[in-house]
Amino acid sequence: MRYQFTSLCAAVLASGFGVVQPVIAQQTDRDLPRLVLQITVDQLRGALIDRYGVHLGEGGFKDLMLRGTFYTNAHHRHANTETIVGHTTLATGTDPAIHGMVANLWFDKTAGTQFYNVQDPDHTLVGAKGVDSATEIDPTQRAATTDGRSPRNILTSTISDEIALHFGPEAKVFGVSVKDRGAISMAGHAGTAYWFSKAEGRFVTSTFYRDAYPDWVGAWDETGVVASYAGTAWKLSSQSDAYMFGASDDQPWETDFPGFGRTFPHEWGTADDKYYTTRLTLSPAGDEITADFAKALIKAEDVGQDDITDYLAVSFSSTDYVGHIFGPSSLEAEDNMLRLDRTLADFFAYVDAQVGLENTLVVLSSDHGAPENPDYLATLGIEAGTFDFARVNTEPGFVRLEAKFGEGREFILNFSNPYLYLDGAQIAERGLDEAEVQRAIAQELRHLPGIAYAIPSADLASGAVPRGKIQDSVLANYHADRSGDIYIVFDPHWFVADFDGLHVASAHGSPWTYDTHVPILIAGPGVNRGRIARRVETVDVAPTIAAYIGTKPPSGAIGVPLVEILR
Repeated sequence: MRYQFTSLCAAVLASGFGVVQPVIAQQTDRDLPRLVLQITVDQLRGALIDRYGVHLGEGGFKDLMLRGTFYTNAHHRHANTETIVGHTTLATGTDPAIHGMVANLWFDKTAGTQFYNVQDPDHTLVGAKGVDSATEIDPTQRAATTDGRSPRNILTSTISDEIALHFGPEAKVFGVSVKDRGAISMAGHAGTAYWFSKAEGRFVTSTFYRDAYPDWVGAWDETGVVASYAGTAWKLSSQSDAYMFGASDDQPWETDFPGFGRTFPHEWGTADDKYYTTRLTLSPAGDEITADFAKALIKAEDVGQDDITDYLAVSFSSTDYVGHIFGPSSLEAEDNMLRLDRTLADFFAYVDAQVGLENTLVVLSSDHGAPENPDYLATLGIEAGTFDFARVNTEPGFVRLEAKFGEGREFILNFSNPYLYLDGAQIAERGLDEAEVQRAIAQELRHLPGIAYAIPSADLASGAVPRGKIQDSVLANYHADRSGDIYIVFDPHWFVADFDGLHVASAHGSPWTYDTHVPILIAGPGVNRGRIARRVETVDVAPTIAAYIGTKPPSGAIGVPLVEILR
């Protein structure tokens, strides 16, 4: 099957909301890829590949950089840089204001509960139990009100959907990740998603996708890959003096997770330990297990074995978990990058053997970056801090609000980072103007140390918010039905560090550069080689894939194709 670009007209956005300039790509004539392999490395800050580049071996990140185009100045343009938001943006080519996934959690005012992004009571897990609230450390998953999962809350099509629509039922579409939200967002509505259940110690799916597991899934379970780590430990891959942070193994701000510790080696424990599977995901083992399952899927499902373009998304989550527990500037984060590079090299070698890299378009990016720990920044003379939202109601400003509105502190219904939700029913009952209350509370929030912006949704909806980098990114995150009443942007290098009692070393979610900056690496047939330093955006990824294989862009796409890929 062939596709010819004959004077493709692409567009390059000068800024997030800037002027479009036409660019004419050169004519090319090439075979369509048999496989689009979209890899998302969770919490891979844009400069980390270069920062830890001394560790890179052959066949992993280096292979992509040698064979393809590396966009070194790529950014998410939305404000809330969380997992589901970034994954869905990469999948849809549009902002959360359009695709609807505005946060890992939002508050359902009708039900009076928090809402987990991919929860769906109509589609239970297939032959498996869901989250074990006694052992689950991911507060967003633990907050879900049902074990059911599906992509139904994604409001637009994804690039995987468009591949299924364009090439028909013969196109195979899959998503794999440790995280349910990492697999589901990329597999889209038309694909099949598998994710790792820490409660079950295996990969699972929901009835949205299948009523029963294919035989190969059970066969993979029986190989014992998950159990093989029992009684062993995560050890350094090289001598400590080879690392940038080799002399900093035990940093006081690192999280001392039960049984895992702050120093190497990190024991995984026994297979019957209640935290065993959790410890696997807090280490490079999570990525290794994910890659092994993805390899089994490729072989069993005959992915990339005919002339119809297939799609496989693999989201690697360990970088995120390691970053949260130890911070991005830690010996653990550094060694994890080395192990991830080897995992990628092994996985690419497998794809090459099964499909052929010459038949594969590889697209690698990340859902978000990460901030440094405030105590680490203090050693460099950079002021930073963490914010405890529980203290907000005791601040003098909220006492002043009581004089104006009467018991104003009771208006705060819920804080689901980054959104503050107000009790609209109580505000209406007192005959108050909701927009006025939003603005008054936002003004008091802005006086608090650690808060840079507090933007009322009433002003976002009316267009009253002034234009600017931060304001535009908050607007890109605004969805009338899901966003809260006030969007809070913390000062640079500030974040909420406490997640239901677990104190973390790092927590992303801001519109500051350290959270928005991610890599985009694209390699495949006909793709140019080189490093591109101009600013590009993650909304451009899905339209680029669409243009490369000749499908229409996802239904809500606002990004533009990266012209270097299409020449």
